[in-house]
Amino acid sequence: MASNTQHHELALPRLDAPVRLLAVVAPYYKPITDGLLSGARATADAAGASLDVIEVPGALEIPTAVGLAARSGRYDGFVALGCVIRGETTHYDTVCNDSSRALTLLGLQGVCLGNGILTVETLAQAEVRADPAGQNKGGGAAAAALHLIALARRWGGDAAQTSAADHDVIRLAGQMEGQGRS
Repeated sequence: MASNTQHHELALPRLDAPVRLLAVVAPYYKPITDGLLSGARATADAAGASLDVIEVPGALEIPTAVGLAARSGRYDGFVALGCVIRGETTHYDTVCNDSSRALTLLGLQGVCLGNGILTVETLAQAEVRADPAGQNKGGGAAAAALHLIALARRWGGDAAQTSAADHDVIRLAGQMEGQGRS
């Protein structure tokens, strides 16, 4: 059951220069991701940002696509959209943990992204979270990316100008695990 708790939402940031976002969508549960994408589009529109969309097979492929696109330098930020619903096996845990961890690693490297991959127990939970008139998690993910872009610009970093070496997820993952050296 979805909570009725009210949460504070930051106003969308004011961005002086144009913003180009890429939504990376895993449409495995297409009605859910359609709702997430609708919310993300509305938020991008409200901020005056453009939003391109690509699709990948599943949630595990989202971080790879974001990493590839980040290295291209064509986008200021990214919106990860997908849905993972618990099933009968532990595959749910792998997909949730690994996709989230990979997106976190990209973010720690300076990639401005909002994580809108729903990880839920039931389809009903996903429907509430994906609905732009409900919890609007797609819009929230787009807003998160926009806020990070604003911070990167404020602090002199432009995610679109980072080098490929700055996106070495494997090196960073090893450092987080204590296996790598700085």
